[in-house]
Amino acid sequence: MAQQKEKTRGSTIVLNKKARFDYFIEDRFEAGLALEGWEVKSLRAGKVQIQDSYILLKNGEAYLFGALINPLPTASTHIHPDPQRNRKLLLHRHQLHKLIGAVERKGYALIPTAMYWKAGKAKLEIALAHGKKAHDKRETEKERDWNIEKSRLLRKHKVSH
Repeated sequence: MAQQKEKTRGSTIVLNKKARFDYFIEDRFEAGLALEGWEVKSLRAGKVQIQDSYILLKNGEAYLFGALINPLPTASTHIHPDPQRNRKLLLHRHQLHKLIGAVERKGYALIPTAMYWKAGKAKLEIALAHGKKAHDKRETEKERDWNIEKSRLLRKHKVSH
């Protein structure tokens, strides 16, 4: 019974909705995460936040900074969990070279957009992105509001006919 519940709930752990509002997303990559046992348990319980996190490249490796994984109260007593520790991202060498080139030469930012389960392992979706200016954000907001209004009008029109 528990396995069926797991399947119907979906594999997404958390989404970074703010990322699409603050950045123009150019390309996406999938990375594994080097996690401790208590962190995996917290992810399964949904106690994670990636909204204010970012990715830095150091010594040819990628690290996730600022992600908040709150420990469960049932965590082991001999472990002192750090909710905001830096976590290493697991990427292929050619992906790392591509990311390093884009960030250093072209001025892209690396941001996490989603965290999800894939074949029982936690994965992080990374986006190569350019930051939006204030007028770009206003334009995005106008477009979103117009799409909502448009769908309301269409729904209203279908009901009346």
